[in-house]
Order: sequence, then structure tokens, then C-alpha cells
Amino acid sequence: MAPRSMPLESSTAKTVRAPKTARKPKAKRPPVIDIKKRGVPVNLRQSGNSEARMLISTRVRKSPYWHLSHQEGCWAYTVYNHMYHPRAYVSMMQGGLMKEYEYLTKHVTMWNVAVERQIQVKGPDAAEFVNLLITRDVHKKLPTNMCRYVILCNHEGGIINDPVLLRVAEDEFWFSISDSDVLLWAQGVNAFSGHDVTIREIDVSPVQIQGPKSVKLMTKLFGRKVLNIPYYGLMHARLGRSKVVISRTGFSGEVGYEIYLRDATRHADEMWHAVKRAGEQYNLRVIAPSHIRRLEAGILSYGQDMDIETNPFEVGLGWQVDFSKDDFIGKAALRKIKKAGVKQKLAGLKMGGSPITWYNEDFWYVTNRSGQEIGYITSAFWSPTHNTNIALATLPAAHARIGTRLKAVLPAEDRPVDAEVVPMPFKDPKKEIPKQAVR
Repeated sequence: MAPRSMPLESSTAKTVRAPKTARKPKAKRPPVIDIKKRGVPVNLRQSGNSEARMLISTRVRKSPYWHLSHQEGCWAYTVYNHMYHPRAYVSMMQGGLMKEYEYLTKHVTMWNVAVERQIQVKGPDAAEFVNLLITRDVHKKLPTNMCRYVILCNHEGGIINDPVLLRVAEDEFWFSISDSDVLLWAQGVNAFSGHDVTIREIDVSPVQIQGPKSVKLMTKLFGRKVLNIPYYGLMHARLGRSKVVISRTGFSGEVGYEIYLRDATRHADEMWHAVKRAGEQYNLRVIAPSHIRRLEAGILSYGQDMDIETNPFEVGLGWQVDFSKDDFIGKAALRKIKKAGVKQKLAGLKMGGSPITWYNEDFWYVTNRSGQEIGYITSAFWSPTHNTNIALATLPAAHARIGTRLKAVLPAEDRPVDAEVVPMPFKDPKKEIPKQAVR
């Protein structure tokens, strides 16, 4: 999820604000050096937060869980996939996002992630068409009732989306998308490729059940058959009158599941309240997708850590590109990029400074030891695991080597703070936590 949110005014007309940060205005900034030129440059103006309220209107879609999130006290939203997306529930006075992290890592949490819109590809040619869109091989990697993290690239090798792809039937796939218009892209491609498929968005809305007690909660809801779902596996089930697809996946780096609710507009309340009732004994809490934990896990946020002008090799996703498979969109361009090498890379940083406890409103500058601006931070937060600030940053390849010492220009600090390039992920690099055997 791309966590770019503004605090909302509450229903009691009391405005709840994100923490303010000190900021010294600068009249002019030199351009960032040493990273590649873009068609549309990243906006590096350090404009900070705003006291403005987000307008709620019919132009942006409300998910089937919108009113339920509101009832749970959600006080900050962003817009993701043309839909309102919850970004904070616990008030800053009660611990804010750090408290939500505690619920996630110690208990079990439910996330409204209906913004992961489901794009269905169905028909006799579904597998071949999907194989054209993604850089991994459907036939090798995606049997029925499994899912995989995948990327879609354009003909220049730019990343269009990084969804989880579910194969719910032999001839039916769901793209559970990140923040870009995959429906339009896929329909546009098929207007010329002519595969025998239908491509449409379907009324399926997921919630995520994440945390160490998620196995117990899911077993209570669906029975012990949940224990047989492998990592990135699927199961078809019912919850009361509601049909669902369950996957053992998540955006947290913790043990977790996603419940994909069919006919979600009709059944959202029934499923939501059933999960809440079952979760009471496990201290279930509704929270926002954890920006802190996904950052510790090295999970990238589309639109923030990468976009259509980023290629897989720049953000550590080269392993996703299978040149041995038949042709796919972007294959020729990606082959050239790999051969030539890349000018910039996304790197992990540990940084000094006071704890960052709110989403970064800007792409903060990174400098070399001489003070020259060489790159920018895309995501940052305080890490409870490391007891320091951590970040992802776009840097020149020469400055992205492990151990490189840099400076980070943080708005709350009077002067740049020390930063060091470190390995990613920051926590559990082999994903032993989400992959662990469940019982």
C-alpha cells in the first residue's frame, strides 16, 4: 500500500492531526545528481504536511467496508486505486501507528484492503494471456489454487503493477492489484492480442488477517483445513452465507491470511462481524496496513518505492524476470537493461534522528558525506526491531553498496543525520516467520 495520507476531521467535528515537524524553508534546491532522468520527474519539493481536509465525494469509490472502518475509528485515509484507503485507527495520544504495530506483532489484526481491486481474466486463453502480461512463467509457477507475487511491465521495461496473482480455477485468474489501472492496461493489450478471454473487475473485496494469532482465528472461522493451506496457497470456503477464497499471504511479513469475499457489496457486514466476534478471544484489533512492518520486511509500495518509470533491476526485483519463458511484454527491453546495468538502485538505510512516527509527506533528500544531494528517501519509519529509523532510498548505484555512509535530510532535524546503507529486508530476510509451519 502506498501510505500517503492526510488526517481527516472526525465525525464529532474535532480535527485529529498528524504530528507536526519543524521545517526550515529553503529558497532553492539544486537538482539531484547521478540518478537517471525521468519523463515525469519525482516531485522533490519539500512542501510538508497540510492542515487541509480530504474531500469525501462520489468521484472516489467507497469500499464495501468503508462504513465499518469508520465505525472502528479510522481517522486518516489516502486514495489508492481510486478508492478511500484507511491509514490510521489508533489515535496519536494512544500510541498511533506504533501501537497498531504492537497489535500486529503480538496478537492478530484485521485490515480493510478492499483497495486491492480484483481484475478477473477468464476464458480458454486465460493462462496464455496472463503469461503475456507478467514476467514470471504461469505454467511453471502457478498451478490452480495457488497464487504468486508477480510484476507487469510495459514495452520499455517499466513496472506497471506488482499484484498478487491468484489462479482460482484452471481458466480463471485474479490480479489483486497495487495502485495502478491494470484493468485498462489488460483490456488495451487484448484489444490487439485477441485472446479468447473476458477481462473485468469483479465484486470481490479482501481483508487481511495478520499476526501470530491469525492461525488460531482462521481455524476457528474455517476449521482445521486452514492448516493445510501452504504459503501462497488458496482455499475455497464459506463463512455463513458468504463464499470466500482464502490465501496464505499478506503485506506484513507476519503469519497471515487474506479473505477474498465474493459478492462483497452484499455480504461485507456479515463477514466483518463474524470475524470480529471470533477474534474477541484473541485480542483482534482492526488496524491499517502496517507501514512499519511492511518496511521492515522490505515489501515495496507501488507509487512510492517504484512506478512505471522504474524497472525491476533498479528495485531488487530482477529475480522476477524469467528470460527463459516465451515472449512477454517488456522482455526485449529488460534484456537490454540487464546487459547494460542500471544507474540507480533502491537501497535500505538505517538513519539517526528522532523517531519517525508518521508517514513521510515528501521524498526526503539523501546526500553524500560532502553534502551533495544524490538521491531521495521513498519510505521511512522508526523500526522497533532495530530501535532506529529505517528507510528505502533511491540512490546512484555506486552509493547503494552495503556499508556506504551517507546523510539524510529529515525535516524534524536541524542538520542532516547520519545514514548507512544496510541489507534488505531489515527483518527476517528469509521470510521464516510467514513461511513457518502452522498447527
